[in-house]
Amino acid sequence: MATTDAPAPAKNEDSARGFAFALTAYLLWGFLPIYMKAVAHMSPFEVLAHRVVWSVPVAGIVLLILRRTSELKAAFRSPRTLMMAGLTAALITVNWGVYVWAISVDRALDTALGYFINPLFSIFLAAVLLKERLQPVQLAAIALVVVAVAILTYDVGGLPWASLVLTVSWGFYAFFRKTLPVGPNQGFFLEVLILTPFALAYIVYAEMSGSGHLIHSSTSDTLLLAATGVITAGPLMIYANGAKLLRLSTIGIMQYIAPTMIFLIAVFVFHEPLSMVKLGAFVLIWSALAIYSWSMLMQARGH
Repeated sequence: MATTDAPAPAKNEDSARGFAFALTAYLLWGFLPIYMKAVAHMSPFEVLAHRVVWSVPVAGIVLLILRRTSELKAAFRSPRTLMMAGLTAALITVNWGVYVWAISVDRALDTALGYFINPLFSIFLAAVLLKERLQPVQLAAIALVVVAVAILTYDVGGLPWASLVLTVSWGFYAFFRKTLPVGPNQGFFLEVLILTPFALAYIVYAEMSGSGHLIHSSTSDTLLLAATGVITAGPLMIYANGAKLLRLSTIGIMQYIAPTMIFLIAVFVFHEPLSMVKLGAFVLIWSALAIYSWSMLMQARGH
């Protein structure tokens, strides 16, 4: 899903163009499970590797068109920047990998849960790592999420680890991503470029062992894998251009579009079972998000 590392709009105002960009990105992320279900017969590692490799040319072409390559030259000369990009690349790899795996084993609801929890986990991270003071309303929202996770843990006899890994990996990714002294588009290109040698090595191994689907499979599989670059890089770059034209509070509300769509697709398209206990946990999390969103809107209005 999206980070908020794009620079804020200069006048802190929403624009129709920014709203259109952000809405497009969130809708694309919302429909992503359908694409991932189409490649569910492939190894999650193979899909992940192709997401990385095919994102490089897409992101590179966009940067060339926008003439945003100067920051990359400076980044390549900075060991600290490269190390931090390596860290964020590792975190996004974990996030993408768990997401692809969860969809392939009919656990799309777990991914929706993880991305619903993420905004509140980010608040928690800010309190712990940045020593930001939590408001009582924010504490109440986080407490509701903890109760929901406890209920799910009791119901299934273990932690909803897929949801939590998605939450934690994306939360830390967004946190550390802010420290990269490059723009969001350039940072994404740098991350996938760092991951490319490992991804290419896996793709070569898969094809040589006969388990790959790029060459030794149907044309549809080949096209699906080749499209992973657009599927991955497209929404991220569209979002990056929209976020800087919107207020943070607007982005905060819009980020619920994608997990809501994933939830609906999981239940009504994939027909994943939704027990009353799990539904109750979702209701608690939705309540927490409503509380959080209300407090954010009040702050934005100066109340």
